[in-house]
Amino acid sequence: MPIQWQVPVALAWIECLTVNKLESIMATIKIKQIKSKIGAPIDQKRTLQSLGLRKISQVVEREDSPEVRGMIRKVHHLVTVVE
Repeated sequence: MPIQWQVPVALAWIECLTVNKLESIMATIKIKQIKSKIGAPIDQKRTLQSLGLRKISQVVEREDSPEVRGMIRKVHHLVTVVE
């Protein structure tokens, strides 16, 4: 006989986690653009744009995820990680 209370408990737990609580749980990483994107290939320019970087010395804070780490690795010569 299956247990009936598992789904409502799981849904209640998800509802308890608000956006603010999820942001406080997730780690963040600060990224700073240190070189110009002029002369870079279009895919690297688009990667900078997707990270939210537009100008030299601009710092953005993003969630520390494998996707963001991969984007940083792609443009590692144009950005630095600020801690």
